[in-house]
Amino acid sequence: MTTATETCISTRQNAKMTRAIDLLTLVQWLSPAFPVGAYAYSQGLEHAISDGRVTDPASLSEWIRGVLSHGAGRMDAILLVHGRREDGLADLAYAYTTSAERCAEMRDQGAAFGQLVQGLTGQIQPPLPYALAVAQASRSLSLEDAEVAALFLQALAAQLVSAAVRFVPLGAAEGQKVLSGLSPLITDLAARCAQEPLSALASATLGADHAAMRHETLDVRIFRS
Repeated sequence: MTTATETCISTRQNAKMTRAIDLLTLVQWLSPAFPVGAYAYSQGLEHAISDGRVTDPASLSEWIRGVLSHGAGRMDAILLVHGRREDGLADLAYAYTTSAERCAEMRDQGAAFGQLVQGLTGQIQPPLPYALAVAQASRSLSLEDAEVAALFLQALAAQLVSAAVRFVPLGAAEGQKVLSGLSPLITDLAARCAQEPLSALASATLGADHAAMRHETLDVRIFRS
């Protein structure tokens, strides 16, 4: 006969196992190996490198910190958190885009992500901007908003580091050192974004936004944004 204590222990163990599986699922979804085409985008970083504004690990770290704290990273993290609880945010997400390429990136990655997740889980995934597509899919995961936001921001930072490693170029070890150094910022930013209202949406990265706009007319390029 199963006692109440044994039942409680079993319930806790099952919850831990479910959470561990959910965490691995999200890590898989946000991995560079998950084929949503993230490797093809730099969000204007390619133009900044061409202009000589990002040339080494220090300037790369500064650039990514700005994008995360005051630009697309923060914006997407806030939308992601709210998208885990409510629908109808796609038009708002697109309204805040600052360039045609950024809009296309959000749309195309979101569509690819949704199709892949639907194929894996069988759950219908409507076409949404990338952050909201991740939000929609992660609703069923037993993870806190801050955890999901942190892994999302980590994936964005890794995407930009990868672009710089290929185009500056930087050594792989230098790129990983930059990414590792961003961990405290990502953790703190994710926790704050998890508490922000939608009215907190704002961007103040004029340099990155301008670079993204100018990238649209760059004659020779290896990235789509």
